Amino acid sequence: MRLADKQTNPAASVLGPLAQPAVALLVIAVAAAVVPQYWLFLATSVLVSAVALLGLGIVGRAGMNSLCQLAFAAVGAWTVAQLNVWQAPGGLIVWTIAGGVVAMPFGVLIGLPALRLRGVHLAVVTLGFAAAADVVIAAVNFPGVETGEQVLRPMFIATDRQYFVYAGVLFVVAAIGVEWLGRTRMGAAWRAVRFSERATAASGTSVARAKLSAFALSAFGAGLAGGLLAGQIGMITAQNFTTISSLALFVVAVMAGSEYVVGALFGGFLIAFVPEIFRRAGINQDWANVLFGVGAVQALSQGSSISEGMARRLRARRPVKVPEPRPSQESGEPPLGTKPLLEVEGLGVRFGQVVALENVDLVVPEGTVMGLIGPNGAGKSTLTDALSGFLTSATGSVTLDGRKLDGMPVHRRAAAGLRRTFQQDRVPTGLTVGAYLRFAAHRSVTREELEEVRAFLGCPALNAHVLDLDVGSRRLLEVAAALLARPKLIILDEPAAGLAHAESLALADRLVEVPARFGASVLLIEHDLDMVRRACASVVVLDFGSVIASGPPAEVLARPEVARAYLGDEVALT
Repeated sequence: MRLADKQTNPAASVLGPLAQPAVALLVIAVAAAVVPQYWLFLATSVLVSAVALLGLGIVGRAGMNSLCQLAFAAVGAWTVAQLNVWQAPGGLIVWTIAGGVVAMPFGVLIGLPALRLRGVHLAVVTLGFAAAADVVIAAVNFPGVETGEQVLRPMFIATDRQYFVYAGVLFVVAAIGVEWLGRTRMGAAWRAVRFSERATAASGTSVARAKLSAFALSAFGAGLAGGLLAGQIGMITAQNFTTISSLALFVVAVMAGSEYVVGALFGGFLIAFVPEIFRRAGINQDWANVLFGVGAVQALSQGSSISEGMARRLRARRPVKVPEPRPSQESGEPPLGTKPLLEVEGLGVRFGQVVALENVDLVVPEGTVMGLIGPNGAGKSTLTDALSGFLTSATGSVTLDGRKLDGMPVHRRAAAGLRRTFQQDRVPTGLTVGAYLRFAAHRSVTREELEEVRAFLGCPALNAHVLDLDVGSRRLLEVAAALLARPKLIILDEPAAGLAHAESLALADRLVEVPARFGASVLLIEHDLDMVRRACASVVVLDFGSVIASGPPAEVLARPEVARAYLGDEVALT
């Protein structure tokens, strides 16, 4: 079976989950001791921007564009200012956290359009919110402005040097939180949504929940930054949260890579120090935003931010580790079950006047590997989408192990025991092999289980990074993830794409073992008829959206109507 040429880790794994925050803390400690007072104030601004960028990096991990991060920061700052006017208990530290919490519902509100919009359309919605917030902020003063009431700092962070240390500690805590979240199921869901919403839903994860959680936590980070800014400058005005500033924050996030702790810190440095450098050089500070925009365009053209480029170079220096291949075994006869597992009755799909599926009846027995074949355009992919819940307009009935799936969304069908793979590569590149398998399993798994499935299919090592794998290895990894979920039925949509012929046959031998070893039946959709003959106990043939034959592979492939569907004549497919 196929093995990857490189087995590598992402940058965070190379350095360790706490290494980047630890390095940041060391830099902050040194700066607090040696940096002059004026530059220390700018350094505090670096940390404020870096906290906001960390939050922006969360929606970035989920592949969404948010141009209203400073609008959320304004909510956090307003909350701190109001609590200061009220002289609420807890002091600035508690008020800052409260500002982050208050900003979260606004993040969810802005996240709602993301359930249907993406890309430029979502960016326009968030930009509209930023513009509207700009107008509201300009019309309504922040609490305490009219009376000249400054936000009070506790005694232990009263000086600018002490406040810098406090801001640094808050940044490090936020960075550790973001790094930790990135290693949870929620963090993996963000990465998966970024790469493929369809595959994320098919793995049993709610895409809506993943998107809304990303926006809510991103707003929390922005709210923290706004509260931190309120404590830094004492009195907030609308000029601190303009739409242009939100746009500048976004382009810096794209250029520097705010998904990484180091990238967020570097981005904060650019935002705070580049305009100051321009001012001292006699250059209009607005040119800093132009510079940031050019940098963002360059990052987009290269397909990676500065931080991502550094991460790739770090991965390239890792030594190659090749896992031990699983010893080959003689394949037994394809298992043939009798008890119905999947029962499909009268399934139909129409796209306008086009009939894609018409009155399809299908039964997949328990404990078997069944093939679904047919020429291009026969309706195989449409049938797969209908069974897995992507085509809500499909008519007919789908029953899995006695449970009706009709009307269930995709992620609930997956949770009920129906898993599928895709023709196109749908494995998120932002994860390691182990992280992806844990996420896609949608259950708690041990390292022994991960290693068993990985070795069974000859997948790359668990610490390998998906980005560095070839297409064939990713296809095997997707199959491994489906097996690890322990479903009742797995629909494999052309899993041999990207594999050599010998590798396809080896995969067929493994599929024969799946029902007995993993307790799942398999519906195999494949053009490689040699693989179908080797793996399947029975096959069903689709043509023009209808079932034209079913039975043992040798018998079905010898039928004239099947030969006509494939070749246009009556030559047997032998």
